[in-house]
Amino acid sequence: MQQQSNGDWYSARLRVRYQESDQMGVVYHANYLNWFEIGRTEMIRQMGYTYRKMEEQGLLLPVTGLDVKYHKPARYDDDIIIFTRIAAFSGLRLNYDYDIRRMTPDLNEQIGIGQRVWSSDESLPGERLVTGSTQHVWVNGDWKPVRLDKAASDLYSALEKVCLSGKG
Repeated sequence: MQQQSNGDWYSARLRVRYQESDQMGVVYHANYLNWFEIGRTEMIRQMGYTYRKMEEQGLLLPVTGLDVKYHKPARYDDDIIIFTRIAAFSGLRLNYDYDIRRMTPDLNEQIGIGQRVWSSDESLPGERLVTGSTQHVWVNGDWKPVRLDKAASDLYSALEKVCLSGKG
């Protein structure tokens, strides 16, 4: 059974590189998908796990669905924060939410990106640029679905804990 979550938001920071923007200095739309991946890999790392460790355990987590809403464009040299949280979770599936925001220098000094987690009832800092979600399924090296609770119970428990953390 899939648990719905309003779990905590984890953060990852990046600066928009020139190669990610077009001649107008606006970020090309597909780059946000790469940023979603950065958000989820950094979230897993902040939880004390890595994608490398998952792969060493024979686990893969391909994207099976994607939703994106563009609110405002990111631009070359913007300071960006990718907020990521688990939206829904089961032994077979994992869904993420993303909120990509532009930061200002004064905000950067006030907050500890990568050092703190925002609870689901806190307002996220910065100017909202893009929101979205991705849907994933756990598979093995042969691309056969696997149950995470049986294949990697420690990771399952860590993800479950994160999902329940926002339920107060």
